[in-house]
Amino acid sequence: MSATHDLPSQSVRYLPTNEAYDRWAAVYDTDGNFLQALDTIELKALFSKFLLSITSPRPWRVVDLGCGTGRNTMLLLDVPDVAEVVALDSSKGMLDVARSRLQKADDVVGISINSPARAAPKLHLEVFDMLTASSPPVVAQQADGVISTLVIEHIPLPTFFSQVSQILKPGGVLLLTNMHEQMGAISQAGFVDANTGKKIRPTSYTHSLADVVAEANKHGFDIERVGEGEGEGEGIRERAVEDDMVEGLGPRSKKWVGIMCWFGGLFRKKRA
Repeated sequence: MSATHDLPSQSVRYLPTNEAYDRWAAVYDTDGNFLQALDTIELKALFSKFLLSITSPRPWRVVDLGCGTGRNTMLLLDVPDVAEVVALDSSKGMLDVARSRLQKADDVVGISINSPARAAPKLHLEVFDMLTASSPPVVAQQADGVISTLVIEHIPLPTFFSQVSQILKPGGVLLLTNMHEQMGAISQAGFVDANTGKKIRPTSYTHSLADVVAEANKHGFDIERVGEGEGEGEGIRERAVEDDMVEGLGPRSKKWVGIMCWFGGLFRKKRA
């Protein structure tokens, strides 16, 4: 879920989100996606704070909602306090890449990532479309934590928070990141199809940070403070691309210097 260089409107093909990501899956991790690179950098701090914010008894069940190619699923599988990881995505193509990435064998239960001495967490990979399903899979419910990165660009906010509310236990924590509204006002997720040269775009929504917080509150979520440092506001971090970041993010980030492109933070589901 990221932006690429814009092409003339006649060269853009709009597809349903699932179909677009099925096509994108083969090159999603290698096409110079600078927003994913920025998300990975910011998650280095935010992910550890997410784990520290989970207060329910161990071991935990955690859900990667909109797992894509399994970038963050890999992180969850390496957490000692996790007994069960549920990776959900609406795109079968993305899940196929995630499955291959996470293990080469057919059986996806009992994977041990970098920690052979401890009991391996159970991993479940399932197709789940928030737009069409009335509720999440049973295996994903009663989770202690949910991570959902660069996903809500493609989901109406009431739908997203309704599904997350059904997944999380009371007191559970959501780690949420997304494209910033400043970037969303200029561009949206998409990639160039190597076979046709056309930009492929899925359905996208530009969500303001204020709207995200308001909708979270309606569904019983409060912002969880992640620190008191400068720029963290009320627990939500916002990031613009700066000149000294371009080399690390890749050449496609250069035209976004000075523009807010990313936000992320933690939300806690209120206890009954």
